[in-house]
Amino acid sequence: MADYQVTCVVPDGADADRRIDRLGGPGWNDSIDNVIRFIKAGAHRFYTSVAGQTVWVVVKQHPTSGRDYLTTQADGFPPNNLLKLPHC
Repeated sequence: MADYQVTCVVPDGADADRRIDRLGGPGWNDSIDNVIRFIKAGAHRFYTSVAGQTVWVVVKQHPTSGRDYLTTQADGFPPNNLLKLPHC
């Protein structure tokens, strides 16, 4: 299992769900669907850094649509840390 730092995102556009299409970091860039598969399978872990602290990316399921999405563990810095990252 490898750990990958997330430093940028590719947003999905102006849709209401604000889903991210891709994540990227030093030396890598991959689709959100692949990242979700990696996390769910326990193959890789992804994290970002907030105020000098490591914050892990986790998979959650939308309560009404049932669609998997990525967010970060609760860290006291709302909203989702991934949405604050620069675009790749």
